[in-house]
Amino acid sequence: MKNYKAAIIGSGNRGKGHARAYAVHPEAKVVACTDIKRENAEALAKEQGLPESKVYTDHKLMLKKEKPDIVSLCTWPGTHAQMVMDSVEAGVKAVFMEKPMAPTWGESKWLYQACVDGKVMLSVSHQRRFAPPYVKARELANNGTIGELHRVEGYCHNLYDWGTHWFDIFNFYNNDEPADWVMGQVSYEWEKPFTIFGVPIETNGLSYMRWKNGVCGLMVTGRNTGGRCANRLIGSRGIIELDVFWDHQIWGPKKE
Repeated sequence: MKNYKAAIIGSGNRGKGHARAYAVHPEAKVVACTDIKRENAEALAKEQGLPESKVYTDHKLMLKKEKPDIVSLCTWPGTHAQMVMDSVEAGVKAVFMEKPMAPTWGESKWLYQACVDGKVMLSVSHQRRFAPPYVKARELANNGTIGELHRVEGYCHNLYDWGTHWFDIFNFYNNDEPADWVMGQVSYEWEKPFTIFGVPIETNGLSYMRWKNGVCGLMVTGRNTGGRCANRLIGSRGIIELDVFWDHQIWGPKKE
């Protein structure tokens, strides 16, 4: 059995979550952790039974000394690109990072290409596709319950932090079909700056896409999304709605 050495960069709540997942995996073991706040790394190390020597405040030093196979990147998105580059240069085999990938499209492409060139597996944490409501909705959308799937919709507070989950869920519903094209528009009209992870967030936004199999997707983001529904799947014979914000319920066509 292969034993992979995992290291955590960013030892807050997300970092602890990643460490707990590694702890129950038979082929992975957390060997070190780092955080700019030493107390965070110390708390994670204590929980995982790591000695003081495995606690770092400098991720580069940790990468150099510990030589991990896998890095979990659980810091703010603005740090991701450089930390991914540092991890690739250190010889890691895989990077598992929290979303969003980065504050800009350019940085996202940069860190992605670094992993491609370094033959490093890159995975972004979009865990919602494993949650029961979404799994059930996908099953109903693909087993003929609502006929042929025509369109999926999503509604949420912002494109950057939450919308990335809906993009992934859209792909999940549509069996990860390749996209044909994507278009979007945002407005920024906040009286006072509204930011998430230090990045300005739109007041309202629209994203529209089409996959190569003809299914379309619509996402409405911002303070006025126009509906209580979180996800909607529209088929030729019915509609499925997910109210995951409130009661975690799914509604579909009534049986005759």
